Amino acid sequence: METKVGVKEFRAHLPAYLDSVSPIAITRHGETIGYYIPAHPGRNQAELDALKQAAAQLEAMMSALGVSEDDIVAEFKTRRTTDKR
Repeated sequence: METKVGVKEFRAHLPAYLDSVSPIAITRHGETIGYYIPAHPGRNQAELDALKQAAAQLEAMMSALGVSEDDIVAEFKTRRTTDKR
């Protein structure tokens, strides 16, 4: 079912509506003047947990190999400039 909200309410609660996963009809004086349609659904808790686990595994691998974030950034910059030639 479509959610309808007035312009003032939409503006006042914009952060909450931006986190919404379903379309919202925006009205003025009871007439629909536009729609907010989310580009993609928000991440669910399982996805966030999986990302955190992957980040922890990457950090452990980097630590075991003695590689820092600065090392990775430096390598990226080097490859980016040499690959342009």
